[in-house]
Amino acid sequence: MRFATLFVVSLLMFLSKGFAQEDEPGTKDPALFNRIPGFYISGARTMEFDAYKFFDGKKLVTVEGKVNIVNYAPKDPANPKVSELQIHRNYVNAIKKIGGKILWQGKTELYEDNRYTREALTAIIVRENVEVWVEVWSETIYYTVTVVEKQLMNQDIVATDMLDGLNKDGFIALDIHFDTGKSTVKPESEPLIDQIVKLLKDNADLKISVEGHTDNVGDAKSNLKLSDDRAKSVVAALTKAGIQTSRLSAAGFGQDRPVADNRREEGRAKNRRVELVKK
Repeated sequence: MRFATLFVVSLLMFLSKGFAQEDEPGTKDPALFNRIPGFYISGARTMEFDAYKFFDGKKLVTVEGKVNIVNYAPKDPANPKVSELQIHRNYVNAIKKIGGKILWQGKTELYEDNRYTREALTAIIVRENVEVWVEVWSETIYYTVTVVEKQLMNQDIVATDMLDGLNKDGFIALDIHFDTGKSTVKPESEPLIDQIVKLLKDNADLKISVEGHTDNVGDAKSNLKLSDDRAKSVVAALTKAGIQTSRLSAAGFGQDRPVADNRREEGRAKNRRVELVKK
C-alpha cells in the first residue's frame, strides 16, 4: 500500500489534537528542501533501505534506497496562507534551482491499492554518486514530500581492467548510464568514458566496436534504435576526446542479446549495458 495511509493517520492525529504548532518529535525536513512557511511536520517516516514507487508520467518506477517521507500540515488550517498551486510551484522552483529535472506533474490516481486522486509531481536530482528521487503530492493545503536517495554504482573499473577483459574474452560489458529512453551519457559515467579514452591512447593499435544493448521493456523496434543511438553517443564522446574514428565503430542490438533474466529488475539492469568488443 502506498504511503497515503500515513498521511491520513497524521491528519486524524492533527484533528484530535487541535491546532498543533510544533513538529512531531524526532522529525525533520528531508534533505535538500525547506518546508513552506507556516507549516509544521504532522508525521514522518524514515527507512534506511526500502523501495518506493514513483509515477514518471507513464508508469510506476520502483526505486530502492534510503526513504524519507514527511507530511506537512498548516499551523492554522482555517486561515491558510498558501494555495495548493503555490505549494507545487515552490517545489518545482527549488528542484530546478539545484539542477533537478521534473519528470512529471499533474493529477494521478496511480496509488496501488488505493484510488486517491492527488495533485503531484515527480523529479530526479543527481548529486555526486547519489540519484535523488522526489515526489510531492498534496490534497488542498496538506502535502507530503517523499525523498529516496539511490546510491549509484561506483564506476571504479580502470583501463587496465578493460584491456585484461578484451584480451581474455574479446569483449567487456560496462555500466554506462543514460537517462531513461535517451542516449546522452549521464555525468556520473564520464569517469568511465575517460578510462576508455585512456585504454585507447595507451594501446595505439587497439580497435573496438561499441555495442549497445537494452532490456525488453518497450517495443523491440524502439529498443533497437535506442541501443544504436547510445553506442553512437559513446563513440562520439571518444572521438571528441581525440580518438580516431577509424579505430571505432558503433552498433546496437536492442533487446535481442540478453545476458540475464528480463523478468526481474536485477536481470534487466544487467541487460541494459554497453559492450566494448575487440576488432
